[in-house]
Amino acid sequence: MPYVRSVWLYVAVLLCFSALLSAQTEYKYSYMPKKVYVNQLFPVTVVGTGNSPTLTFDTSSPTQPLFMKPLEVKNGDETFYTFYFKAGKVDVRIPRLFISSNGGEVSLDEHRITLATLKPAKHFSGVLAADLKLKGQQVSNYDEKSHIVTLTTEAYEANIEDMALKNITEFGVEHIKRDNAKVTAEFYAVLPRTQKELEFCYFNTIKKRYISFQIPVKVADSSVTTQSDLNPKVDAFERLKRYTLIAFSIFFLLMFVWRRDFFYLILGVISIITLLTFYIPHKKICVKQGAPLYILPTETSTIHTRVETKLDTMLLGERGEFKKIEYKKGIIGWIKNEDICNN
Repeated sequence: MPYVRSVWLYVAVLLCFSALLSAQTEYKYSYMPKKVYVNQLFPVTVVGTGNSPTLTFDTSSPTQPLFMKPLEVKNGDETFYTFYFKAGKVDVRIPRLFISSNGGEVSLDEHRITLATLKPAKHFSGVLAADLKLKGQQVSNYDEKSHIVTLTTEAYEANIEDMALKNITEFGVEHIKRDNAKVTAEFYAVLPRTQKELEFCYFNTIKKRYISFQIPVKVADSSVTTQSDLNPKVDAFERLKRYTLIAFSIFFLLMFVWRRDFFYLILGVISIITLLTFYIPHKKICVKQGAPLYILPTETSTIHTRVETKLDTMLLGERGEFKKIEYKKGIIGWIKNEDICNN
């Protein structure tokens, strides 16, 4: 009898050990970088076969992912869980990861990632990314001596918030929206009117090399300058619509004279009325004295200047709680709705 009890005890211990070993091998790191650069944003991926696990890094560690909930990608029986971290100025210590699932609770050991040195480039913007694209750009008059260049960026695994340009005193990054690896933002820089090009580069962490951008600083036409919003509208598409309406108006009026059919007269009148809407002046608004004039229509935007005296000006556009106006000749910006005069 004692012998039988010993056998059962041995089997129970063996089963517990096997279950524990199975749980420990159920999850593992599938990607952990060996080295990263200062301020680099990088992924760390865990792969597992469990169902709906809870993954939590040691909360006592100062190093934490940008998002507590990982990006999940399922592939067959396996699921990949990706967290994103940002490196500082010392070696990165990925804290112990605690995993709780139906199979039990396990943990993955702490990892140390070495910080590498990046050879500086002349026009380095401070941005490291797996990819960075310029989705849009605008060059506008800032004041009598300067232009403002606004870039709409889309990047992946990028520290876009650290973007900075040398030899430029006024610049900034605004309207940052991050969704795991993807980040969008608007970057602006104020340049002297004598500067004809804006050049900068970022370090591509996949290709391991710098990639440069050269942006012409030129208020060339209505498609890139805020002046295009002034009355009358003169961009190419508006001109095309205007000329088309003129042609239709003449055609319908001639058809009315020839056929004496009032249907053509009605169409001609409609075309003329539509054409006249292109020449209706913009609505005028009153701006309070001391109102801040923002560079971009965002809550965190830099204040360009303040309206010195009560101002009556044309409304050039609207976006959310902001109104676009021309403060002085060549100076365009955004004011908040609360800074419009009450009467």
